[in-house]
Amino acid sequence: MSRAPRAWQRMLSGRRLDLVDPSPFDIEIADIAHGLARVARWNGQTVGAHAFSVAQHAVLVEAVAQHAAPALGRAERLAVLLHDAPEYVIGDMISPFKALVGGEYKTIEARLMAAIHLRFGLPAACPPKLKAAIKAADRIAAYFEATRLAGFSAAEAERYFGRPSGFDPARLPLIPWPTAEAEAQFLARFAALAPPGADPRPAATGTTAPR
Repeated sequence: MSRAPRAWQRMLSGRRLDLVDPSPFDIEIADIAHGLARVARWNGQTVGAHAFSVAQHAVLVEAVAQHAAPALGRAERLAVLLHDAPEYVIGDMISPFKALVGGEYKTIEARLMAAIHLRFGLPAACPPKLKAAIKAADRIAAYFEATRLAGFSAAEAERYFGRPSGFDPARLPLIPWPTAEAEAQFLARFAALAPPGADPRPAATGTTAPR
C-alpha cells in the first residue's frame, strides 16, 4: 500500500511544520530567521561575495517602511518585517514563476502567513491599508535591489517596480550580508518590534507544543 506523500518539514528547533494545516504552535522565530538567511533573492543572480538573502530583504523593507510610512506602529512594522516569512518553508519563487504556478501557491503561502501572524500576536490577515503600505515598501526595496544588485537598468526597474523618490540608497542595507549576519540582523529587528514575551530563542530540540 502506497503511503501518502509527506506534507511537513522538520525544523532545526525540533518543530514539525505541517504545510497542509500549519499550526502557530509549530512556528519559531529562530527557524524563520535561520531559513530566510539562507534563501537567496533573485534566484541568487546578484552581485557580491554573498547572496542577497530574504532575511536581509525583510530588514531592508522594514527600513524603507519606517521612512515611507512613519505613522506605522510597532506591531505593523513587525508585520512588514515578516512579510516574506513563509519563504523559510517554501523558498523565494521569483514573480514570473509565481504567475505560472497559479493559485495553489498563494493558498499555501496564505495559510503559512496566517499561522506566522497568529504565533506572534498579529491578525491572521493584514488590513488592506497595511497590506498596501507593505507592498509599496517592497516595491521600493525591489527597485534598489534590481538596480544595485540584480543587473537591471534604471529604466527596466522603473517599468516593473516604479521609480522611488526621497531615498538615499547609500543609507539602505544593500551590500549583501554573510548568512550569519543576515540571521542576526533579522532577529535583532524582530526583538525590537515583537510584543513582550515573544522569545526569539529556539524551542528545545525534539519538542512540539500540543495542538
